Amino acid sequence: MSKFKIVAKTFAGLENVLADEIRALGAESISVERRAVTFIGDQALMYRANYLLRTALKILRPIAEFEVVSREDLYNHTKKIQWNKYLAIGKSFAVDSTVQSEMFLNTMYASLKVKDAIVDQFRESMGKRPSVNPENPDIRINVYLMGSHCILSLDSSGESLHKRGYRAGQGDAPLNEVLAAGMILLTGWHGEKDFIDPMCGSGTLLIEAAMIAKGIPPGMYRKSFGFEQWPDFNETLFDEICNGDYEKEINCKISGSDISIKDIAIARANIKSASLSKVIELHTEDFANLVPTSPNGIIITNPPYGERMKPQSISELYALIGDTLKKRFAGFNAWVISSSLDGLKSIGLKPSRKIDLFNGALACSYRCYELFQGSHKQAVIIKKRLS
Repeated sequence: MSKFKIVAKTFAGLENVLADEIRALGAESISVERRAVTFIGDQALMYRANYLLRTALKILRPIAEFEVVSREDLYNHTKKIQWNKYLAIGKSFAVDSTVQSEMFLNTMYASLKVKDAIVDQFRESMGKRPSVNPENPDIRINVYLMGSHCILSLDSSGESLHKRGYRAGQGDAPLNEVLAAGMILLTGWHGEKDFIDPMCGSGTLLIEAAMIAKGIPPGMYRKSFGFEQWPDFNETLFDEICNGDYEKEINCKISGSDISIKDIAIARANIKSASLSKVIELHTEDFANLVPTSPNGIIITNPPYGERMKPQSISELYALIGDTLKKRFAGFNAWVISSSLDGLKSIGLKPSRKIDLFNGALACSYRCYELFQGSHKQAVIIKKRLS
């Protein structure tokens, strides 16, 4: 089976986590880029990347790379590609573009140039053309143009891979599934100890944690992938990948709570949709009243950032988070993500790690708090004596 270059797209801050996932799949020549990881693999690896990677948003297969020194260059180079290898007359297509170039200040114009070149080639060579469907195309073509350098790729994923397929409903500010999985994997947790999300919202962190602990592939819930519409789609190969033995016994307790009855109802529906009701415990509870049921574990949570709250309210909320963690959760590691730096300061605990992430367009800090009995200084002294 021939090998080729593959590009996996992700969020800023998750590149190394994604590279570790790709390495575990057996890929070659792995290179970490900005919001992406490139690697070499074959058709089977491309299918597995779509089905198994938790922190990838898109899996792209580059088919052409060239320099663009004028607007017409983009059209001319695109038209030289043998598009009937990738796109049949009866299929629809769409073009997505990522552009940072003085020649193309309008991203849509670059997409239009590529679309015109493809359509014109088909019309001239075959007298017929494939249809364009921007909303739900069979084939997605990706244009990446930085300065004068252009890469054209086939999008093997179709819809973004964060759309797992288990979400039955969502709250006011749902956490992206890929970001949630990345947050969990950044901590090093794979199901070794109990997991708690005390502000669980619609349950995304809980579901992603359960999937990690049980080894459930993130692609299991999806109805389709882009490569299933490609002319060279190997259904037998993909069926073998889908029918692999991935699941394992879970050895930890995963529980979530939220003060909102509405959010708990949404979380319960999502968890049921993911067939994880027997794995995840849910209850309506104020974080301030939460009591741990084990001596240690991990807390990962995404509290409100304060966009719709008064500054005093956000400070009070985060101070409550800090007080509750310190008083009740000694022995745990707590990870909190937020765009509110004032809120994070109000937690009143010294973070042992800080990681820069983005939640949508919001720049966030993802912080780890190691929780000890007594002061942090006393804990460090005890740790040194025991080592």
